[in-house]
Amino acid sequence: MKKISTAICVLGLITYSNTANSQNPNELKYPETKKVDTVTDYFGTKVEDPYRWLEDDRSEETENWVKAQNKVTFNYLKQIPYRDQLKKRLTQLWDYEKLSAPFTEGDYIYFFKNDGLQNQSVMYRKKGEEGKAEIFLDPNKFSEDGTTSLGGLSFSKDGKILAYAISEGGSDWRKIIVMDAENKKILGDTIRDVKFSGMSWKGNDGFFYSSYDKPDGSELSAKTDQHKLYYHKLGTAQSEDKVIFGATPEQKHRYVGGGVTEDDHYLTISARNSTSGGKLFLMDLTKEDPELVTILDHEKTDSYVIKNEGSKLFIVTNLDAPNKRIVSVDASNPTPENWEDFIPETENVLSPSTAGGDFFAEYMVDAISQVKQYDSEGNLIREVELPGIGSAGGFGAKEDEKVLYYSFTNYVTPGTIYKYDIEKGTSEVYNKPNIDFDPENYESKQVFYDSKDGTKVPMIITYKKGTEMNGENPTILYGYGGFNISLTPGFSTAMSVWLEQGGIYAVPNLRGGGEYGKEWHDAGIKLKKQNVFDDFIAAAEYLIANDYTSSDKLAVRGGSNGGLLVGATMTQRPDLMQVALPAVGVMDMLRYHTFTAGAGWAYDYGTAEDNKEMFEYLYGYSPVHNVKEGVEYPATMVTTGDHDDRVVPAHSFKFAAELQDKHAGEEPVLIRIETKAGHGAGKPTSMIIEEYADIFGFTLYNMGYKDLPKDIEKGVGQ
Repeated sequence: MKKISTAICVLGLITYSNTANSQNPNELKYPETKKVDTVTDYFGTKVEDPYRWLEDDRSEETENWVKAQNKVTFNYLKQIPYRDQLKKRLTQLWDYEKLSAPFTEGDYIYFFKNDGLQNQSVMYRKKGEEGKAEIFLDPNKFSEDGTTSLGGLSFSKDGKILAYAISEGGSDWRKIIVMDAENKKILGDTIRDVKFSGMSWKGNDGFFYSSYDKPDGSELSAKTDQHKLYYHKLGTAQSEDKVIFGATPEQKHRYVGGGVTEDDHYLTISARNSTSGGKLFLMDLTKEDPELVTILDHEKTDSYVIKNEGSKLFIVTNLDAPNKRIVSVDASNPTPENWEDFIPETENVLSPSTAGGDFFAEYMVDAISQVKQYDSEGNLIREVELPGIGSAGGFGAKEDEKVLYYSFTNYVTPGTIYKYDIEKGTSEVYNKPNIDFDPENYESKQVFYDSKDGTKVPMIITYKKGTEMNGENPTILYGYGGFNISLTPGFSTAMSVWLEQGGIYAVPNLRGGGEYGKEWHDAGIKLKKQNVFDDFIAAAEYLIANDYTSSDKLAVRGGSNGGLLVGATMTQRPDLMQVALPAVGVMDMLRYHTFTAGAGWAYDYGTAEDNKEMFEYLYGYSPVHNVKEGVEYPATMVTTGDHDDRVVPAHSFKFAAELQDKHAGEEPVLIRIETKAGHGAGKPTSMIIEEYADIFGFTLYNMGYKDLPKDIEKGVGQ
């Protein structure tokens, strides 16, 4: 099916420009990137891969290439006249206290707080509502530069022991550290080489976690495809941890997870080979030697146990319900033929949670939140009155809790936390951030536009009130469109600076996402992936046709799968935008599945090895393979992290190299490679501010602004 010939014939060597330190933004000289004679045969089509050597993240050559590219990029960026102004304003706006919702464990109430510019939020605790808050865990002390972050935590059932995970340099690989919560002393139970895992306690004696065997090659790029569920008993060595699921070839899955019900009765196990669809199993932990009971033996649905009442299980599923429903069934015979509807499917997508014995059904209505509260019999108690139109989340609490805390936000409203009385159904503000941004000066409106095939697609457009729609407004069009992920309205401190500058921010809900359920997702996968790009292109055309902006003032942005979206869009329609900002993107669609857990994305993408039709389809839009000689591409700044082990940086490296080699225009093509950073999670505040200053500066400068559109020297920005 596929043959690879790798005759390493060096066509050129990487060199460094001696003028890089003195160049100005209009006199770029890129590092020359060597080419190798690597060819792969896909069903008779020979595909050249001249930059495959950049996939070796451990080589000195790749390291030198990264340094050379960053030298050119940062030299360009530092000469943008208002870069420091943008950084100053971003810093000013970011500098406000941020609080999380509180939660109770044992005798303490815990919460996270960031004073404003701390690289990582700090975990505090207090005894009771009137207790004095004390620092419990400070991730800022994990490393001097703030690049080691907290990656998750879980308390034992009595709240006396804490297991928490840390990520170093943004990597998906984690260490789990165990702490005595009473005296804050670290116990000798550190678990290493953990990836894509939660921690779920069985009582107070130990917890379940998941990981892969450590790969033989590069930890950051080698393929990982057999996930296992382990049980760690406190006080024992990791080498003694028992494999619960995934130890045999028959149980081989790429993603395995385990969770214990709140009453310690059951362990539920999910087993997946892709990011969509998975098997579901159950173990009765009250039995001395529990057997694995199968609930679902196929990977055609997304289903999970949300809670239990004794032997009665409540399962969230999209089996025969693409918008999801909740069913109930007895654990003694839990297969689908015995399921009974508890909260039936509706025309809107369901995302439920539980608190205080009740169910909270959050629905997406054209990407906007609606929440309904049901009792334990499935009776509707009330529709929760939300503070406005936007996104609400966090309607979860333990079975015996009387109150819960939820957040509410939209594109112009900073996230506010509300305290909700479960019995009375009343909300009160718990914490409203004090940020130097007035939502009353801005507005968001939702529009529906026609995609290429006539499909109606929603888009929310946000801008300063009074903005004249004259086709001259700097605009960022942001998209994702994949993996059943929904883009719902949410405030961004960084984007508020963009709005202050008179910028427009537009976010369409593309096919491939989850805004309208499984059918909307499936309309943007595999041989239908072009629908996603067409939706994005149509969004840009709508903004231009309705005078929000013009091609000269339009930037397109997206990360991860959204980076692919930008890469595909800019290679298909380079005339449509002035600036392209692909971040941590999946750019090589012929080889993505050969790195880390990439093969698990095949539900959305398919692979070049599936069949000739799938190969030809992927080859037809893969950004790396569709950069054409002699084409004028938009001003482009590719961004990635050197520790990204989800979408490995080689995707971005190869795409940037292709653009720099073939681009015919005078617009800059740069790659900004963050060191000691990964796919995005846990990135320190200082690093985020620097990155956004560079993104906004690059964007505005290449839209022709020699000065900022609005004066922010005094931090007013209005």
